Amino acid sequence: MCASLMYYSIFLCIFQDQDKEYVGFATLPNQVHRKSVKKGFDFTLMVAGESGLGKSTLVNSLFLTDLYKDRKLLNAEERITQTVEITKHTVDIEEKGVKLKLTIVDTPGFGDAVNNTECWKSVADYIDQQFEQYFRDESGLNRKNIQDNRVHCCLYFISPFGHGLRPLDVEFMKALHEKVNIVPILAKADTLTPTEVKKKKIKIREEIEQYGIKIYQFPDCDSDEDEDFKQQDHQLKESIPFAVIGSNTVVEAKGKRVRGRLYPWGIVEVENSAHCDFVKLRNMLVRTHMQDLKDVTRETHYENYRAHCIQNMTRMVVKERNRNKLTRESGTDFPLPVVPGVGDETEKLIREKDEEVRHADQQPDSHHHYDHEHESEHYSAHHEPSESESNAECVTFPCIGL
Repeated sequence: MCASLMYYSIFLCIFQDQDKEYVGFATLPNQVHRKSVKKGFDFTLMVAGESGLGKSTLVNSLFLTDLYKDRKLLNAEERITQTVEITKHTVDIEEKGVKLKLTIVDTPGFGDAVNNTECWKSVADYIDQQFEQYFRDESGLNRKNIQDNRVHCCLYFISPFGHGLRPLDVEFMKALHEKVNIVPILAKADTLTPTEVKKKKIKIREEIEQYGIKIYQFPDCDSDEDEDFKQQDHQLKESIPFAVIGSNTVVEAKGKRVRGRLYPWGIVEVENSAHCDFVKLRNMLVRTHMQDLKDVTRETHYENYRAHCIQNMTRMVVKERNRNKLTRESGTDFPLPVVPGVGDETEKLIREKDEEVRHADQQPDSHHHYDHEHESEHYSAHHEPSESESNAECVTFPCIGL
């Protein structure tokens, strides 16, 4: 009994000594985890490519949902005059208590017209619009509940019929590779033999490098990563472009019910790594690289857009100030004429604001007999800024010209 009390006293002293040296910041990851799970996650995925390559089927297979219930398929005559549209499908998915707001951006009509000149322009404009909206929101006063609708990843579907990339594929990826993370997809891989798939992957990778297309680059593994993770990362890099098969049909194969496609000569299993790269693509998008896709979007693509916006705004402000300075020095009561081709909506707003300030400064000050310091204190104490005044900076300097 005495020995037990002695050991307990020794253990208590050691624990108390360790507790004194324990600060507690090691629990920060747990705090971030709880907060993130409570807030939920969001991810925006764009799919682009010709009709009939299995984009809708693959998306439904990836996230085990049906996002295209009310889709209407156009006939050949209607596709002739069809223009590229941008459609959004949003669904809330929950798995083991973790909530994900998934937004799928589809591009029906892309590449289906007789003349496909600049058919990617509406897609690029949509990505820029989401950047602009986020830039406006984060520049305002109320930044608590900003909706992040920026496109984090674009799955571009490449036709399996042909000898590599087509001119339309090259122009699309070159137009968007600095705006979004592009992940090339070799569609309908079940139409190719394993040898053909391997040759076509090599050919597409060579052409991507030849034309200087910047697709999404997987981050390098850290030196302390285990060998299994390094091997998995190497396999992902070798799988570009992902040869995928999509199916929402459950078939029976070898006594098991699996998702696949039933042919007269056998069954192609969607989730069989020996048949296609569907599992690798799903793991990359959801389990291993979703956060990195969002980080690259925020730190690279959006920052490039934001820097371009600020440069344009600064250039416009400096130009307008120099114009007003010349106007005051010349003693004229009218602004200098705008050089043709330079004036736009933003400069017009800037000139109107500067004219109001200039005319206000020229008004007689005879009726102001009270202390200006008192006026300033009274205004700040009783005046509540309206919503339009709060967002005046955002309205005055819109980002254009990208």
